[in-house]
Amino acid sequence: MRAHRIALIPGDGVGTEVLDTAWTVLKAAASRQHFTLEGELFPWSCRYFEQHGRMMPEDGLSQLSQFDAIFLGAVGWPQTVPDSVSLHGLLLPIRKKFDLFVNERPHRLLPGTQSPLRKDKFDILCIRENTEGEYAGAGGRVHVGTSSEVAVETSVFTRRAITNILRYGFERARQRSGRLASVTKSNAQRHSMVLWDEITEEVAAEFPDVRATRYHVDAIAARFVTHPESLDVVVASNLFGDILSDLGAAIQGGLGFAASANLNPSSDVPSMFEPVHGSAPDIAGQGIANPLAAIWAGSMMLSHLGETAAADSILRAIESVTAERRLLTPDQGGSSSTAEVGSAVVDALR
Repeated sequence: MRAHRIALIPGDGVGTEVLDTAWTVLKAAASRQHFTLEGELFPWSCRYFEQHGRMMPEDGLSQLSQFDAIFLGAVGWPQTVPDSVSLHGLLLPIRKKFDLFVNERPHRLLPGTQSPLRKDKFDILCIRENTEGEYAGAGGRVHVGTSSEVAVETSVFTRRAITNILRYGFERARQRSGRLASVTKSNAQRHSMVLWDEITEEVAAEFPDVRATRYHVDAIAARFVTHPESLDVVVASNLFGDILSDLGAAIQGGLGFAASANLNPSSDVPSMFEPVHGSAPDIAGQGIANPLAAIWAGSMMLSHLGETAAADSILRAIESVTAERRLLTPDQGGSSSTAEVGSAVVDALR
């Protein structure tokens, strides 16, 4: 029987709740498709930081390298650990160590789900460069605490990384509708973003069957709201992709549906899958977080592992539950619990 080893990092807040629920769904789907998921729990979190002074042990990345994939709940507890510490102590090192240069986030309206827009059909796949750009971490501060203090944050754009993310985007566009939007701000950022535009044209020549359109980030942000149905694959830098994908989550009904994959498509390293709604300290421990983003991310993980039948069955089960509108968590106007929605998805699998 096929077996996949998964590193489970529940993290903080509602991350622990949604990951537990999603794992139950994934295990049920695996059983029906005759393969096994072997999970190992890692308690790396802000609580771990409080106890050990770091977000994960020194050999944490080495430990993760032994797994087929990483399934993450959420990381962050700003009441005790600054977000800049938790992010740079866990998520970013994982992305950089395993060169998870693709961050892929689907944005479409599930059956029965209400969007704040007067639109009922759109299907956007936001693809974000995930290892450098504006989040490279290059820079520093001098004269700290004085009136002369200076902070420098340097964006890093390499031809290799831009080419890799664009080529991945064009390949995904070829698999879908044959349309791709490349996002920059090259009228204002005349070095990094002009390089991005130039490489877009170079890579587009390799894909004559894909229609590529270049947008400035402000213009495409407006298009997400006014004409989301006109977009399909959207490729952007780390910062721009981060912002646009949160906007995409908003128009698809909220962060409770925001699933993501951190991928290295061509390597034997583990890719990482997570909902991107954060740890939600305001509702943590209440058992009312929407688990569908985590379940959807789990489906993406199974698809990446080659278990497409199980992945597709989970998505169909999610759609069945949302179409009924019988069990809704509070973010969707209902009063159902995280566990109740998860159990409904498991039932729909049957």
